[in-house]
Amino acid sequence: MYSVITGGAGFIGSHLTDALVKKGDKILIIDNLSSGNLDNIKAYIKSGRVEFLEADLLSDGWQDSFAGADRVYHIAADPDVRASAVTPAPIFDNNVAATENVLEAMRIHNVGEIVFTSTSTVYGEATVIPTPEDYSPMIPISIYGATKMACEAMIASYAHSFNMKAWVFRFANIIGERSNHGVIWDFIHKLKENPTELEILGDGKQVKSYLSVTGCVNAVLFAVENSDETFNFYNIGSEDWISVTDIGEIITEEMNLKGVPFHYTGGDRGWVGDVPKMQLSVEKMKSIGWIPEETSKGAVRAACRSSIKEICGEN
Repeated sequence: MYSVITGGAGFIGSHLTDALVKKGDKILIIDNLSSGNLDNIKAYIKSGRVEFLEADLLSDGWQDSFAGADRVYHIAADPDVRASAVTPAPIFDNNVAATENVLEAMRIHNVGEIVFTSTSTVYGEATVIPTPEDYSPMIPISIYGATKMACEAMIASYAHSFNMKAWVFRFANIIGERSNHGVIWDFIHKLKENPTELEILGDGKQVKSYLSVTGCVNAVLFAVENSDETFNFYNIGSEDWISVTDIGEIITEEMNLKGVPFHYTGGDRGWVGDVPKMQLSVEKMKSIGWIPEETSKGAVRAACRSSIKEICGEN
């Protein structure tokens, strides 16, 4: 299997690379390193297990590298939900325009399969929780969510128009080693700078579902191996949720900080486009044989420990 991974030097992409190397795939990673880190994959490059091409999906010159590929894992994206409310254009370009470029390169070079990482934010503020894949209407409330929804639509249309096969995965909050954004990363950095107080955006009552990046990658590969429609789409997450305040308590505990006061900025959401309550239904994944083995709390605690080591240099 010749697999191309866009964004393969990033958080989820590098963990996917780990899994595909173990599977024995021939792998090409395309990454502009704007948020990815070459350290995540340099051992594979040095050993020859992975070929690396530094390129921007909005530019030209990388498209011919798709020749002969069997499958594209399109992971590259701008994931900053908060920034999308301030400067929408870069999010649109890096998500929608880049995805169109990937699909066109696939069409031109007859690449038959694409795996795409979408998001729970395509559902907006769902009134049905846990939220199933067939929930309607899907009304995203962030620019980021809207771009991912647009990408899903483009992928579905290309799959049906050009004899491709697609898998789209709507993720809960994916956390763990090598992450460079999100609430855990944010809290640890805040407490490292000032261990006497923790600022929490919103009222701290926001509740969301979390899953480890390893569990996420395993679920993706399981679904790809066990579903075979022209357009396959699945939620991936845990079957519970945890509040932002509870995450703060776990982090202070893991950092051995006692009696840290929490300061809340107020309001029921942390930023424009934040969805205060999110839990995805994973019944569709379970119907093809996937067994969820993690809780949000367990995933958060494990992610906190690995992130503290990375950020604070603790052993």
